[in-house]
Amino acid sequence: MTKLKLGPIAEDKPVKISLDLPGALHRELSAYAEALGRETGQPVIDPKKLIVPMLERFMATDRGFAKARRNRG
Repeated sequence: MTKLKLGPIAEDKPVKISLDLPGALHRELSAYAEALGRETGQPVIDPKKLIVPMLERFMATDRGFAKARRNRG
């Protein structure tokens, strides 16, 4: 099985946001949540809880973003 980019999702203080997702993206998030649960041996989490770690991972590995932040300051 391919190693997923996300690991176990840590519990954190919830923050309420409102966001409209295309149906296809929600289905993909749900499928990812199921795959993550199988890979980590944890229960399947609510797909909404994937959004923050995915965004964090994306920004942490975006070289262009890192360069822009370094050049900003």
